[in-house]
Amino acid sequence: MYYLGIDLGGTNIAVGIVDEKGKILNTKSVPTKAQREDKEIIKDMADTCLSLLKEENLSLDDVEAVGVGSPGSIDSKNGVVVYANNLNMEKSKVGPMLSELLGGKKVYLDNDANVAAYGEYYINGDNSESFVFITLGTGVGGGVIINGNIYRGFNGAGGELGHIIINMDGEQCTCGNKGCWEAYASVTALVAQTKRAMENNPDSMMIKFAEEKGVVNGRTAFECAKKGDKAAEEVVKAYQNYIAAGLINILNIFQPQKILVGGGISKEGEYLLGPVRDIVYKGDYNKYMQKAVIETATLFNDAGIIGAAMLAKENL
Repeated sequence: MYYLGIDLGGTNIAVGIVDEKGKILNTKSVPTKAQREDKEIIKDMADTCLSLLKEENLSLDDVEAVGVGSPGSIDSKNGVVVYANNLNMEKSKVGPMLSELLGGKKVYLDNDANVAAYGEYYINGDNSESFVFITLGTGVGGGVIINGNIYRGFNGAGGELGHIIINMDGEQCTCGNKGCWEAYASVTALVAQTKRAMENNPDSMMIKFAEEKGVVNGRTAFECAKKGDKAAEEVVKAYQNYIAAGLINILNIFQPQKILVGGGISKEGEYLLGPVRDIVYKGDYNKYMQKAVIETATLFNDAGIIGAAMLAKENL
């Protein structure tokens, strides 16, 4: 039997057919067109599922259950997106509506960061009793898995790791607070840090690099730092310190066996994570006990699809 995993994002709806071991058979995506009514988005989710099944000569009879990862505050028990500001959804009954369009298949819904965390845990978690996944992207997302279960807090809003505050009077965060980890460690923040460094260092290699690429992005400082540009090296070093600050807090709270760091910038691998790990281990309150394993995530865009499908499997 197969499971359908749906990664519902503000830009795209990505659907995958996943087997019982978490291996993706095939995927398909369509634009979300996020400002439409929820019923239109849900219909596109269902149509994409059916189209993908047809491509693989499968039908709903071959599907055991469906999982969905969605941004926003989620009532996973009832399959409701309580609120998602970038999807124009409020009290949207995604689970029941999607189930009706998919022949009554059971639909499991959860927050997209939790779902991605579960996907990484399922494939790369090594059955850790405590596991944390962090994704560095437009924001900083993440999820906490304890004894194989997603930690959500009493009200389903737990695990918002990007909003740990690391500087009370610091950068403005989109959530309304100041000094959130997301305002320093997201790729959005890295781009802002890079632009400031370029303005203050008009001879920096980063300026020419950005002109050639036509954009300042997360790679700008890293690529130029590797070539010895001092201003870029300072940006990268500061960014690594920001990432480490949040991870130290996470370790001191959870002391997880394993932390995986994902998002596009994590493709920098040990160039990014090696110094971060050193800073974290020095700053971690735990001085004498076994240390958490800190590694780069591997699933990238597949984490949400696999996690949604496997959560559906586990919640049958």
